[in-house]
Amino acid sequence: MKLIKSLYLTDRIFYVLGGVIICFFTSFLISSFFYVALGLLFLVIVFLVIDFFLLYTKKNIVKVRRTVSSILSLSDENNISISIRNRTSLNLKLKVIDELPYQLGERDFSIPFNLDKQQKEVINYKLKPLIRGEYSFGNVHIMVSTSLFFIRKKETTFSPFNTAVYPSILQMKQQELIALNHSSFIHGDNKMKKMGKSYEFDQIKAYVPGDDPRNINWKATSRINELMTNHFEDERSQQVYSIIDKSRIMKMPFGGLTLVDYAINTSLALSNIILKKQDNAGLITFSELVDTFLKADKSTTQLKKILFSLYKEKYNYSEANYELLYANIRRSIPNRSLLFLYTNFDSIYALERVIPILRMINKYHLLIVMFFDNTELEEYAEVKAKTVLDIYQQTIAKKFILEKDQIIKELKKHGIQAMKCNPKELSLNTINKYLELKSIGVI
Repeated sequence: MKLIKSLYLTDRIFYVLGGVIICFFTSFLISSFFYVALGLLFLVIVFLVIDFFLLYTKKNIVKVRRTVSSILSLSDENNISISIRNRTSLNLKLKVIDELPYQLGERDFSIPFNLDKQQKEVINYKLKPLIRGEYSFGNVHIMVSTSLFFIRKKETTFSPFNTAVYPSILQMKQQELIALNHSSFIHGDNKMKKMGKSYEFDQIKAYVPGDDPRNINWKATSRINELMTNHFEDERSQQVYSIIDKSRIMKMPFGGLTLVDYAINTSLALSNIILKKQDNAGLITFSELVDTFLKADKSTTQLKKILFSLYKEKYNYSEANYELLYANIRRSIPNRSLLFLYTNFDSIYALERVIPILRMINKYHLLIVMFFDNTELEEYAEVKAKTVLDIYQQTIAKKFILEKDQIIKELKKHGIQAMKCNPKELSLNTINKYLELKSIGVI
């Protein structure tokens, strides 16, 4: 039974048998062709038997090993390698069939190649996952045939493997390299110690005229019988939060990824830069409820916590509850912080509903609203109209594009900073905005 399941006939055998059949039919007209047909049929059977014994005299013709990273990167080209060694003295024709995870939607994935005798070959191919979560690889099947190429033998290597697709770590590293060339990194801001009123204690010094009398340390004064005053250092570790809207409007796809995934990749890249700048990075995700609240911190494990939290985020098709978001921010973030809100507004009416909440958040914190250009709509609006229907649809498209600009003006009118950008450029624009705000000292 195993032999039957592993045995496959190639296209070549059918073509040859077709030629033999034609010879038999021709023999009805020319009798001498009958012996030619018999001779060809005999040769076919001989070559078929030889091919069979060449493939089935050895149990395992090839040795296969697949190498997959334990963590794959979302929306990036991840390298998968399969090592194959020919254990025979034959030149083989191989076809590799790898059982890929179902999330990739690949049902006919195969790689044909030739392998010389006693040779080892490493095949590399790329996978671009577009969905976060756990991915399960199945077995690796090798279709083996000799130079005769009459039959194929299927050898299966049982190599199931589970891996996880996390937010884009590769993009995070790329954005880190870009940010290192930013002027704020080159000039080394926040390296100078500034004296001022803050919560970060610096030292106790002798009182000199001009010092704030409210900072006099009476206990130290009584011990040495001389006026001593507390000096404080300007806080250099500000709190920066990434707030991700996971509601229905953020499920819109661009380039195979949803807006939520673009925001997730950006939040990871931004958090890495924040921690490099010795600031505190935090994370908030919400939709109908506030699903994740990770307090801002700059510990060595903070980036890993953010990565795991982003990996577990799920989509939600409900409407965003901005009132609950505001209540959580007021209760959980007492100090003034920088908040990057990743959301999207499809119309001016959607903004008007939440603008009072955004104004209240911006009153206590520095709020930056990041939302998205509809690039496909813009491309459609630029296409030359050919029918009356095209004119009507392009007019509606341009109306939506104009409303995006009106949304920015409306937010700025209320003192809220906003940025509209292409989803693929979200990480770069957000990091540049953070470094700009950091360099001018507004946080």
